[in-house]
Amino acid sequence: MSAILDHTHDPAAQSWVASANAADADFPIQNLPYGLFRRAGSNDSPRVGVAIGAQILDLNRAASAGRWSSAEHVALQPLARGDLNAFMALPSAQRRALRQALFDALLAGSKQEAALQACLLPQDEAEMLVPCRIGDYTDFYTGIHHATTVGKLFRPDNPLLPNYKWVPIGYHGRSSSIGVSGQQVRRPLGQLMPPGAAAPERAPAKRLDYELELGVFVAGGNALGDTIPMEAADEHLFGVTLLNDWSARDVQAWEYQPLGPFLAKNFATTISPWIVTMEALEPFRCAFAHPAEDPQPLPYLDSAKNRAAGGYEIELEVWLQTAQMRAAGAEPTRLMRSNFGRSAYWTLAQMLTHHASNGCNLQPGDLLGTGTQSGAFAEEGGSLLELSLGGKQSLTLPNGETRSFLQDGDTVILRGYAVKDGARRIGFGDCAATVLPAKSA
Repeated sequence: MSAILDHTHDPAAQSWVASANAADADFPIQNLPYGLFRRAGSNDSPRVGVAIGAQILDLNRAASAGRWSSAEHVALQPLARGDLNAFMALPSAQRRALRQALFDALLAGSKQEAALQACLLPQDEAEMLVPCRIGDYTDFYTGIHHATTVGKLFRPDNPLLPNYKWVPIGYHGRSSSIGVSGQQVRRPLGQLMPPGAAAPERAPAKRLDYELELGVFVAGGNALGDTIPMEAADEHLFGVTLLNDWSARDVQAWEYQPLGPFLAKNFATTISPWIVTMEALEPFRCAFAHPAEDPQPLPYLDSAKNRAAGGYEIELEVWLQTAQMRAAGAEPTRLMRSNFGRSAYWTLAQMLTHHASNGCNLQPGDLLGTGTQSGAFAEEGGSLLELSLGGKQSLTLPNGETRSFLQDGDTVILRGYAVKDGARRIGFGDCAATVLPAKSA
């Protein structure tokens, strides 16, 4: 039941790409996440690449320039075409074999160095795009500390509803409004019910918020009517990004009953541009269990592997840079920090298995959000709704500004990295976006 480790996880391995060897590099050779890019300012067709240090290995060029076995060449073809979805659909053994080949090609001393050197593009010269076609997007609610804190704001005596500890709760989001790090998010207009008013009004959202989440991409899917058992879930998971589930809290409060999130959520979702593969995350697995006093998962949501290694040790952070800070040249300030392995009540495998448990047909490139990953302590809230106690307690920033909710010009930055003793630290890259003023009604 242990993690599937191979030579690509050797923490001592170094790359001939010098920037990948820095101790704080998000993208050392042990990572090699996939993304979609084009040269900034160009009209080039989108290319699939892997991040290595501060560079991108262009897999379209590398497929032709490098020396690959027949099997590796076959696996490279969808990537060379810019079709990450088709690569996601390949069996995990093929994806793992190509990862090993790319690792070997980028390893210090590799005979591929001379050929692949010309296939690199500095990341600061690239425009990053949404990494694949996202056919469907589902957002879960697996952060129990977030669910409890938010529940207390509305139901002090009953913060968690009876189903929470039995079933992974989720709702279907909107894939068309998913954007990539660096985007600008327009403050949404919405129908609001002002306190004490007799009728709602339509106005710009005043309680705009972020939510710190992970997003997991589906690899091979399932046919309509089929299920995905827990024992097969890993085969159907491709990789992980950071995800900001933007939320208009005042719109949400008025509209969410009885059917849940709608316009308060579907105006924007931001993801980080690089998909860190499940293979890269293998060293960071950890044991998973519900507290002994809680209901234990029903059999279809349980497996020996999930109990032994269903969690992942991923550190998560939220940073904020206001317009005033940016104008003064001040760096962003960190608002919170939490850990996915300690805050998620359901695992990635359980989310995927439950999603398909009624025969729902998942497809390569579908995106599942984890829900807000808050920690157990008040200062570890994964949203401003939590950190400000529902807007009742403002946060004071280092420059003296205060925030209960986001203001126009604010830039929210999510950061994450996987770290564990005996493994090379790997990162996800920034997930950043800036709030723009609302358009006129």
